[in-house]
Amino acid sequence: MGETPGYPRFKSANQYNSFTYKQVGNGATLDNGCLVLSKIGRLSVRWSCPLEGTPKTVTISREADGWYVCCSCAEVLTQPLPLTGQETAIDLGLESFATLADGSQIANPRLFRVAELNLKRAQRRVSRRKKGSKRRRKAVKLLAKAHQTVRRQRQDFHHKQALSLVQQYDIIYHEDLQVVNMVQNHALAKSISDAGWGEFCAILAFKAAYAGKRAVAVPPAFTSQTCSGCGVLVRNGLSVRWHLCPACGTSLHRDQNAALNILLRGRESAAGQAVQALTQPVGAYVA
Repeated sequence: MGETPGYPRFKSANQYNSFTYKQVGNGATLDNGCLVLSKIGRLSVRWSCPLEGTPKTVTISREADGWYVCCSCAEVLTQPLPLTGQETAIDLGLESFATLADGSQIANPRLFRVAELNLKRAQRRVSRRKKGSKRRRKAVKLLAKAHQTVRRQRQDFHHKQALSLVQQYDIIYHEDLQVVNMVQNHALAKSISDAGWGEFCAILAFKAAYAGKRAVAVPPAFTSQTCSGCGVLVRNGLSVRWHLCPACGTSLHRDQNAALNILLRGRESAAGQAVQALTQPVGAYVA
């Protein structure tokens, strides 16, 4: 009230790429493997996996290669994996994707960096096409598929590494990273986004809960600069990759030192915590 109205906002056809039915049975129903949506009709679906638990919401999203449906289910039963009695901590980084407390490392695939030349060519192809033309729409679609390939490769890498950790360890400690703040560093923003730490931690937490294991996030402050041997703060820049404590003589890789500190903090903070409740998203491809 009392505000001066401005110009109407331009309604682009690509402004929204998804919509959600907030309650299954109210606008969206499942019938013999098919999806029935109000105002749309009956859709055949190629399910990626059978639904478990009680479906709650249905989200229809548009991707570069077609339409997808994601059902969020509650009361999903866990499938516990055999306990190993082992625990570890991981330090997420850029030189290596993750370093474990025992010193082993997970290599960083740098998927966006590898595909950057092809993405650059696809983007340049779009720029050369005339706006509004059919050839430009085709070039835009090819560019979107190229980005989709990189995104799916990253998700596949995250899922495989998270599953490997969950199978080996009962408790996994990791840093509670604020990735949104970290990408403000423009020198490292592209590499941080390429690693996808936030998505990996979310996948790890879900897989751990589903397998009856635990993934515990701990405060990340000074984990790299605190000596894991005596607790003395040794200030070094990011370019210094080897930790050498002048007080106790501890000498090891900077990332392993951080992982050991995360392990010590995690053991203190994890006492008395229970596995979080699980809500499982199940995806499918709409034919």
